[in-house]
Order: sequence, then structure tokens, then C-alpha cells
Amino acid sequence: MFAIVGTVPDQDFPLAVGEVLLVNGVIRIEGKSVPVNRGTPALLAAAIKTCEVLDQPAPFGYVVGDIGRGDGSRRLYEYLTRNLGKCDPQSKSGSGLNAITFHYLQPDVDWHNRVLFAVEEMAKRPVLIADAGFMYAAKMSGQSSEYDLFTPDAGELAFLADEEAPHPFYTRGFILHEENRVPKLISRAYTNGNAARYLLVKGKKDFVANCNGIQATIDSPLEEAMEAIGGAGDTLTGIIAALIEAGIGVKEAAIVAARVNRLAGHYAKPTPATQVMEIIQHIPKALEEILNENGGIREKTFA
Repeated sequence: MFAIVGTVPDQDFPLAVGEVLLVNGVIRIEGKSVPVNRGTPALLAAAIKTCEVLDQPAPFGYVVGDIGRGDGSRRLYEYLTRNLGKCDPQSKSGSGLNAITFHYLQPDVDWHNRVLFAVEEMAKRPVLIADAGFMYAAKMSGQSSEYDLFTPDAGELAFLADEEAPHPFYTRGFILHEENRVPKLISRAYTNGNAARYLLVKGKKDFVANCNGIQATIDSPLEEAMEAIGGAGDTLTGIIAALIEAGIGVKEAAIVAARVNRLAGHYAKPTPATQVMEIIQHIPKALEEILNENGGIREKTFA
């Protein structure tokens, strides 16, 4: 079992916890529905489509509405703090949580640290992935090294690389985030202790890196329109989460996911008007093609 934690842009969406379904382009959890457009719903939908191919159970979701005021995020932070360590959801096989992906919650250092303490109380420590707002909170708290994977874009990487910035708004101007500077920004993030065990930097080129430098670069197929499609980066994180649940190590999962996400975009023949769900529908075909090339999924390692 793996979990995905995040918010949806609907102030009336209540705190919902349970198995997530994808029905006719709509995410459903605990009888509540939200359309797939971008953000956490896109991440969840991509994870579900990946699970279908891998014959894995759907993700377990912790989802709440938040339109930027932070009230929903605080409710979710509090729920995780109170329940994550003692209420480890069990899959049919009884394996518990293998991985948790934290997506967009309003960054809050104190609440972030409480959630991390709750994770430490779990019987088995899961693989920890952070994207978007939760990744900001991890960096702001000085706890980046507790995570197995961050999935920033180049702008977010610039914040990770700035050892003095207390918030993304205050990333210093001289730390530029042009794509040709990504290798230097990666190095700076690791030097200052502001990176997870692995980084997947999303952009026209996707870079998988660790403290030893760039481990892989994925740059094809390239669809220029993908840059303008909201949610295309969220789908990448969702694919990774499902691959890790299937037993692929973090580094390989990041590489495979980057290839799958690009290929799904290619099959969608995107324009700037393309909606992210159109790309998500092509994930199964793209994943099967990439896995066939690789000879299937390797033995479970969770490395």
C-alpha cells in the first residue's frame, strides 16, 4: 500500500481519507468527487493509471480542500500528526505503507516536523517523496535529508539551492534557474544539505541526481506544448509513487517515470489547450512500452 497526501482547490471539500478511485475523469475518495485538472488530483489519477498496468491496489489518499488560506492544510497536518503513526492503513496483504508522497500543503515548518515525528513512530519507515508545498516545508525545516526523493522544477530547485532563503518568495535573484544552470543548482542544494537522497528535476530535460551528481538525463520525446499544460509535472510524481509501490528502487523509478510521462505526452499529441487528463489516459500504453523495453519490473528492493 502507498499513500498520497495533498489538497484540492475547493474550500468545501472535507477531509477525506481512504482508497482513491478514478471514475470518468473524476477522482473519488470517501464518496467525495473532484475533477482531474492539475495538482493533487492529477497526481492521484496518474498513480491510479500506473497501478492498473502494474496490477497494484489504488493509492490510499489523505485529501482536503484548501484554496490558499491554509485552514484545510492545517486540518490535514493535524490529522496526519494524530493518526499516521498509529493508524498505518493495511493493504489486503497486510504489508502496511511502503511509501508516502506528500504533495501540496501550505508550507508550515512546525506542522511539517510534527508529521515527520509521526512517520518515525510507524512500525516500518516508508519511502518518503515530497513535491510542491511539502517539499518547501521540508527544506525550510532543515529536514530535507530525511526524504528519499524530491521532484522540483528548475524554479523550485533554485529555492533548494539557496541556503539562506526561508521561503520560495525570498530566493535570491542571483541564483538563476535557467535550465543550463541545473547541474550547478543540484550541486549547491546537496552541498548545503537541502536535497533529498535523490532529486528528479523536471523540465525540458529531466535530471535524476543524488549527492554524487547527475545520474541520468531524460530528454526525449520532447513535446514543447507540455510546458504549458498544468499538471504535467504532477503526473510524473504520481507515476513514480506507483512504481516505487511496485518495488522499483527510487532511482530507477524516477528514470522510468520520466520516460513514461514524456511518452504519454507524445501520444496525446498535445497543444497548449490540451488538458492533463488527455495525457493521463495514455500512461498505460506508455508504461507498457517502457517496461517491455526494460524486460519488466525488477525484484523489489525499495532502494
